[in-house]
Amino acid sequence: MQTQAIILSAPRQLKLGAVELTAAGPQDLVIRVDHSGVSTGTEKLFWTGDMPPFPGMGYPLVPGYEACGEVIEAGADSGYKPGERVFVPGANCFAPGESGPVFGLFGAASRHLVSNAARVTRVDRAMGPEGALLALAATARHALAGPNATVPELIIGHGVLGRLMARIAIAMGAPAPTVWEVNPARSTGAEGYEVLHPDADPRRDYNVIMDASGAEGLLDSLIGRIAKGGEVVLAGFYTKPIQFNFVPAFMREARLRIAAEWQAEDLIATRELIDMGRLSLSGLITHHARPDRAGPAYETAFSDPDCLKMIIDWEATA
Repeated sequence: MQTQAIILSAPRQLKLGAVELTAAGPQDLVIRVDHSGVSTGTEKLFWTGDMPPFPGMGYPLVPGYEACGEVIEAGADSGYKPGERVFVPGANCFAPGESGPVFGLFGAASRHLVSNAARVTRVDRAMGPEGALLALAATARHALAGPNATVPELIIGHGVLGRLMARIAIAMGAPAPTVWEVNPARSTGAEGYEVLHPDADPRRDYNVIMDASGAEGLLDSLIGRIAKGGEVVLAGFYTKPIQFNFVPAFMREARLRIAAEWQAEDLIATRELIDMGRLSLSGLITHHARPDRAGPAYETAFSDPDCLKMIIDWEATA
């Protein structure tokens, strides 16, 4: 089966092209993707060429790990049926074509996908394009509720990940966190919590600070804001060595934790919060683009501070 996909052939070289899909087996689904999200973390690093060596990576590749759509074929052993709507966290389903292999390390930005049924999650059709945000919400949930996790009192960055962390903390019944944001364009849109510029926050006794910005060189300033025995959680993706001055960290007996990607239980728990009405994904998508405008869309997603989340609308593709 041939379909259309966004292909990143080299850093900053991106276009819509034809790809071949692998054959579906009895435990597989064929999904017609309606919406896929553009990640300003890992996808941006592939786009700029700054992604550190990663198992299974290479160019050309189909980017993305956020897609939702409709099952159009369901294997006999899949437990699904055509017509069901699902979230797909990417798929490595691209067969070598006339131009050679296409890597599917993430592989969500495609009109059609073939995925093992165990990897997908049912979503309510009423969610629309917000269904593509489920993995990002699960990543936020993992940082807050994964193994040895602690709920933050301060979150750094009011992008989509920071907003989801704040919303999920409140949905879990924790006190509303404070959020820092230095960009005035991203300071609005808080729901039940306060957004401050760091200079406007005098507090220096936070027990848990969680960085959702991925910005470099923040660790010393964050350590200076924790209480004795406090914790700093790195929840972004960092391409350069993390450094900090030892003495201030020593004086505070600071703890450092790194939050990685979501796990299956995070996806389930996040879906439950949504279904119970305790977590909303509304107001996070600010931009939409057709697949044939993917180049400018990715540029906007990575460079425009007004763009919180870019969604590619595959419904515009035949």
